[in-house]
Amino acid sequence: MEKEIARTEAMSVFEKEYSDHQAICGIDEVGRGPFAGPVVAGAVILPKDHPILYLNDSKKLSEKKREELYEVILKEAVATGIGMASPARIDEINILQATYEAMRMAISNLSVQPDLLLNDAVTIPEIEIMQIPIIKGDAKSVSIAAASILAKVTRDRLMVEYEKVFPGYDFASNKGYGTKAHIEGLKKFGPTPIHRMSFIHKYI
Repeated sequence: MEKEIARTEAMSVFEKEYSDHQAICGIDEVGRGPFAGPVVAGAVILPKDHPILYLNDSKKLSEKKREELYEVILKEAVATGIGMASPARIDEINILQATYEAMRMAISNLSVQPDLLLNDAVTIPEIEIMQIPIIKGDAKSVSIAAASILAKVTRDRLMVEYEKVFPGYDFASNKGYGTKAHIEGLKKFGPTPIHRMSFIHKYI
């Protein structure tokens, strides 16, 4: 427990550095690379008075741990917000612009207005709140880690549901990424309404 408290402290350096701000919000996205499904952004304002332990880059956590932390984040965070950009929107404006759009939506869906954003690597256009982009932020900031968990669990659950609607692409396992089974499904059945046409043109 002492080790975990120390690790969480080490991941709170940015939150401590900017502690004069009232509402520090972590921002992260999931799903920039898949062939199918939306890009999903999470925004989380963590409580200042008590830390949530075991937060980490969502890719470093087991699915079970992410699911557990997701529930803790929803219960204990000051505010959470989710934003999404659809596959059609990704095709229309490109993945980077769609990611920015999802992030702006996540911020607007917060019940508390943040006065500082800690972002995973990017600076979001058209946002007037002060932003601090942090490279590999989901492994360096508890706020960004929480946002990455929120976004990943939300998107993964969505892709599991899409598997029931569009069987044959192994969405429940690959979450829309271009695995062998997914590409075989594309060649056999063609694209679905949740495929990003700009990502899959060479397979169909």
